[in-house]
Amino acid sequence: MFHFDHILILIITAAAALLFVTEKLRVDVTALCVLAILLILNLINPDQALYGFANTATATVAAMFVLSAGLVRTGLVEWLARHLDRLAGKGERKLIIVLCITVAALSAFIVNTATVAILIPVAVMLAKTRKIAPSRVLIPLSFASQFGGVCTLVGTSTNILVNSLSVANGLERFQLFEFAPLGIVLTIIGVLYLTIFSQVLIPKRKGLDEKIDKYRLADYLSEMKVKGGSPLIDKKWMDIKKKDLKDVDLIKIIRDDKATWRASATKIRKDDYLLLLGNADELIKMKDNYNLETKADDVIDDKKLQSDEIKLIEALVPPRSRLIGRTLRSADYIRRYGLVVLAVQRRGNVLRDRLVDITFDDGDTLLLQCDSESVQRIMQSTDLIVTNELTELHLRKDRAVVALTILSSVILLAAFNILPILTAALIGAVAMVLGRCITIEEAYKAIDWKVIFLLGGILPLGLAMQQTGTAAWFANTVMKPLIDMGPIVVLACLYLVTAALTEMMSNNASAILLVPIALSAAEIMGISARPFLIAITFAASTSFATPIGYQTNTMVYAPGGYHFSDYARIGVPLNILFWITTVLLAPVIWPF
Repeated sequence: MFHFDHILILIITAAAALLFVTEKLRVDVTALCVLAILLILNLINPDQALYGFANTATATVAAMFVLSAGLVRTGLVEWLARHLDRLAGKGERKLIIVLCITVAALSAFIVNTATVAILIPVAVMLAKTRKIAPSRVLIPLSFASQFGGVCTLVGTSTNILVNSLSVANGLERFQLFEFAPLGIVLTIIGVLYLTIFSQVLIPKRKGLDEKIDKYRLADYLSEMKVKGGSPLIDKKWMDIKKKDLKDVDLIKIIRDDKATWRASATKIRKDDYLLLLGNADELIKMKDNYNLETKADDVIDDKKLQSDEIKLIEALVPPRSRLIGRTLRSADYIRRYGLVVLAVQRRGNVLRDRLVDITFDDGDTLLLQCDSESVQRIMQSTDLIVTNELTELHLRKDRAVVALTILSSVILLAAFNILPILTAALIGAVAMVLGRCITIEEAYKAIDWKVIFLLGGILPLGLAMQQTGTAAWFANTVMKPLIDMGPIVVLACLYLVTAALTEMMSNNASAILLVPIALSAAEIMGISARPFLIAITFAASTSFATPIGYQTNTMVYAPGGYHFSDYARIGVPLNILFWITTVLLAPVIWPF
């Protein structure tokens, strides 16, 4: 029977989905809003407000972030990545195979965003030394990290989440390697598909080596000569900028054929050449107001923006960076390293106007100018990933052995059911800190709190869907025609709906919304829900058709110079292959 509570739950669900898709609010903020509304409307009890935060999935995910960070911070993952050159051969196909297998194996046990973050600059360098466009290898890198994630229970937060929901509903928990039979088959299919078809379906992006072209800066840079009588003469740029030129930046002063960088405190003289960065209208206005002359042969290229001392680098804002949610005005990090942000690229769009007011987001790629000494400091930071340079390798051998031993112990304890995965992961996380593989500050920083608060806020919605009977009503009415067609059809539809939602919104949110419906459908049909849960897990953990469906897809977007359609071209056929394979094999491995 349809109740008023069902209407409220459906409205809340639809509103949450809309916010997740449009990203009008951050996903964690949306989740907390959902939690607040559920409490206000009395759809959950106050005692259940912390259901999501106290859930075993939330604690396990947090522990796995720390375990992954311990392995990464000791330099072991980067050391392994650096040894790929010998295995990769000289051809494109062998390079793709080696990269895919490596990242898939690592991502089965380590948070895949961390693995991809380390491998992006390595993959770019391996591609360039073989004269292969980076675009050919970075999408395979991202996709393969998702292949590996579905091979184990701890491969992705979604796997852990679905397992927790399964146990909470009285079903048997998934074993650590229970996903492996189907996961390995899908990994083999995925690697073969990428090896065979990447050369056909992934374009070779040309003309992107010049960063001036890549970030479309030609219209924003101008070299101007200071003519006699200019109001700029004998004045410092820093003083003038404060008054009138807030939207124009001075890159360098060229005087007697010698460049002076960071010259804002230098007095400007007659016949100086100023390399200026700003909006075209502002540059024209400045030329007229300050008696400047545009250089006749004003050809702006990368060489104009760098020297032996000053470097031009591209840096990716990774998940959990302190820059996320901050602007240039408020980012101490940018000022501390003396960085000049020339442009920002976000999902294929170049942002140049009013850079100081742009709020950074994960996946943004920044075009930076800095001195040579700052480059290594930036590359040692976890707030930016320099994609066109390799860091100096720092392998802490003694701590790396300890970290590997701890992770191996966690895997063995969970695999042989000696300890539950939550207990093993928490002990492992504490051991990483006590074993000095990672500091307590680094452990807190390693946790993706956005994911934790997303789970804490949105898990009660799944609980409310079940408690109010909304999930059962939905399965009995909306899904009844599918249920009448049999479990295979229901499984296929659940996979498709989950996959479609995951391309547009958080994979964890997709799973949380669909698991209660899958459980209700299985109960109505009198069959095991396990195949349905497997379909939801695999569909939510593999997103190939858009750059926004999965964090690793977003991370490789700008470094690869991709277009939005590139993902659909290579990803949609792969999604279909995974769908067909899962529908055929899941009921065989996990009978209804």
